[in-house]
Amino acid sequence: MRVIGPDGKQVGVMSSRDALGLAYDRGLDLIEIAPQADPPVCRIQDYGKYRFEQTKREKEARRAQKKVEVKEIRLRPKTGEHDIAVRVRAARRFLDDEAKVKVWLRFRGREVTHPEVALALLERIANELSDVAIVEQRPAREGRTMLMVLGPAPGRKKQASSQEQKPRGQPQQAARPGSSPEEGGAAESPGEAAAS
Repeated sequence: MRVIGPDGKQVGVMSSRDALGLAYDRGLDLIEIAPQADPPVCRIQDYGKYRFEQTKREKEARRAQKKVEVKEIRLRPKTGEHDIAVRVRAARRFLDDEAKVKVWLRFRGREVTHPEVALALLERIANELSDVAIVEQRPAREGRTMLMVLGPAPGRKKQASSQEQKPRGQPQQAARPGSSPEEGGAAESPGEAAAS
């Protein structure tokens, strides 16, 4: 087996008995790092320190992972036009926030005999959202439901309009004749005009 010392430098290729003896002399453990390699790679190191470093690397990897949120939109084949528009706007908002959208269409009663109506509705939604989404799962029927999964389109930036918030409650001041600064007078409040 190939042995690596505690300093990270290669000690050489030796038998497992010699490697164990070397680790024992230093008061450390012999840890098998790559058993699939030819010859297998082992390291002389404190096992507690090895486990600590391994746990730390796993935590860093989990922290670096991006957790994908899945939002759901529910429809029926007889959903009205306005309600569909509201659901499409909600889906667009979810996709702008980098979430996946599961479009879930449920059949009730005899609606199940006309899956082409539901398929046309799901295709229409996919077409309306084609600028911000890609279809990750084509519409598929599962019992009394039909599902389609949309994901955010790659390489697309968030829309600036959804990020901008207009200040509310700030009334604009109307220009009154005789009170504009260009005409030489200061703007008077209604109370001041009545007092004079």
